[in-house]
Amino acid sequence: MPHDAARWADTRGWLRKAAQDLRGAEIDLAAAPPLAGDAAFHCQQASEKALKAFLAWRDVPFRKTHDLAVIGQQCVALDATLEPVCRRAERLTAFAWIFRYPGDAEEPPAVEIAEALGLAHEVYGAVLARLPAELRP
Repeated sequence: MPHDAARWADTRGWLRKAAQDLRGAEIDLAAAPPLAGDAAFHCQQASEKALKAFLAWRDVPFRKTHDLAVIGQQCVALDATLEPVCRRAERLTAFAWIFRYPGDAEEPPAVEIAEALGLAHEVYGAVLARLPAELRP
């Protein structure tokens, strides 16, 4: 692909933000006591931003949505090998809001969010594997 500075910058920006969310989730889980709800949010956000980086790289517009099923379907339409990780990541969608506001949702167990963090890292890694190494933050 020819070098398009705007596309490179946009993709890099999404990847940088995804990496920051991964770091935020790690810090939240390491806190005493763990900030599991906040970590859950960062896991969802990291996955969302990584997938949006993939779409940005492929120059595919996307809606403003936190729904990982919708974003994942767009990615899978471009690269079918992403389907397994995108399908598993769909379960992170609710983390965009469920623990962010007062209400009935109790903080999730830290072990559940540790698994979500592993999945978020997997999504991020799958996207990185499909992009030029020079784009990595």
